[in-house]
Amino acid sequence: MASYNFKETKLYKKAFSQAMQIFEISKSFPKEEKYSLTDQVRRSSRSVCANLAEAYRKKRYPAHFISKLTDCDAENSETGVWIEFAFACEYIDETIYKDLLAQNDEVGKMISHAINNPEKY
Repeated sequence: MASYNFKETKLYKKAFSQAMQIFEISKSFPKEEKYSLTDQVRRSSRSVCANLAEAYRKKRYPAHFISKLTDCDAENSETGVWIEFAFACEYIDETIYKDLLAQNDEVGKMISHAINNPEKY
């Protein structure tokens, strides 16, 4: 089995970009959110990338690969919830909210495709 660099995948690049955008945007969140919303949305968005790295190291074992991809999916879904809270609390405007949700949805669809078609990855 040839080694495949997960960092070169479209999925990783999009997830990493989303995490970095969330990091930049969350710098403006109120200080009282530091240990709740800010840390949580940063952690979950970054965890998508970290779990993808783990998944690719387990590709030799399809069930483990899929299991780690489902962890990616769960973290991505959690990120979406935190984005909802950021918008509801008026920490981000509607344009940023819609953009982040669109990115989150796209990453989710890509993860689902990988889960349902692991042999293509």
